[in-house]
Amino acid sequence: MTGPDSRKVIDIALVKQVCSNCNLHQLCLPMGIDMEDVERLDTIVKRRRPLPRGGYVFHLGDEFIALYAIRSGSVKTYTITEDGSEQITGFHLPGEIIGLDAINTGRHPCGARALETTSICEMPFIRLEELATTVPGVGRQLLRVMSREINAENELLTLLGKKSAEERLAALLLSLSMRYKARGFSSREYHLSMSRHDIGNYLGLAVETVSRLFTRFQQQGLIHVRNKYIQLIEIEQLQQLAGMKNCTASS
Repeated sequence: MTGPDSRKVIDIALVKQVCSNCNLHQLCLPMGIDMEDVERLDTIVKRRRPLPRGGYVFHLGDEFIALYAIRSGSVKTYTITEDGSEQITGFHLPGEIIGLDAINTGRHPCGARALETTSICEMPFIRLEELATTVPGVGRQLLRVMSREINAENELLTLLGKKSAEERLAALLLSLSMRYKARGFSSREYHLSMSRHDIGNYLGLAVETVSRLFTRFQQQGLIHVRNKYIQLIEIEQLQQLAGMKNCTASS
């Protein structure tokens, strides 16, 4: 196609092609948005170069300027305790947005680092706010995303408020299962990007305890672990161990 409108048609096709493979398409392409508004939305999204393992999305205390959507890979958020040690506050997967907790104060209360090679979409918050005032669908979708992330965090805090080490690890494995399933991936097998040390830090367990529990779960036939690859063999038994019911289904 040639002519003055050919560039727009090609651009929109590329935007939709990119976003169709992204778990954030409901935010980036809200229902009812016209082609001109899709172009305006796409102009504010910065697709950053992939971060290597250990690379920073943002540092603790950085000025809040943007929200960050994880396209692929995974990220851990962390804070620093009074004795100067790292305390992991969350693990974040493809399709999730980080940085929401900085909106109130204008500073990031935690840092964020890539657990593996990770692709990030950066959404400058001022531009996002401006666009939301003229494109209502964007504002509505952003509120839905914020609500979803708050609910997910509350659910996970409830799951991890378990007393025993076994309950806490089972709850984490099931939480990851549910979150992967919600994003169109398998609920029964996934890549466990975080280290045993990171898992122990997050759950408040010694790394030796985490390793022993993984071995025990495998010996009991609940899971199968091969390096970073994990299969949940007996999900119902894991649910019972974590005190949960029907949290996920096979896929």
